[in-house]
Amino acid sequence: MGITLLQVNAFTEKHFSGNPAAVCVLKEPADESWMQKVAKEINLSETAFLYPQADGFNLRWFTPTVEVDLCGHAP
Repeated sequence: MGITLLQVNAFTEKHFSGNPAAVCVLKEPADESWMQKVAKEINLSETAFLYPQADGFNLRWFTPTVEVDLCGHAP
């Protein structure tokens, strides 16, 4: 499966600083256990999963161990 995976540094304008988070851009919703495994492998504080839905986009955040309701620094 080909996916777009980005690492962004929040709260900074300098490379290799700030607070890193991953953003995984999907074409459709993914299985929750798969998203959790991706977040665990990336091993950043949060990994955001973005995918389209009928009225816009959905965004879910996972730490390496659990899904969280809100992330303060991932897009």
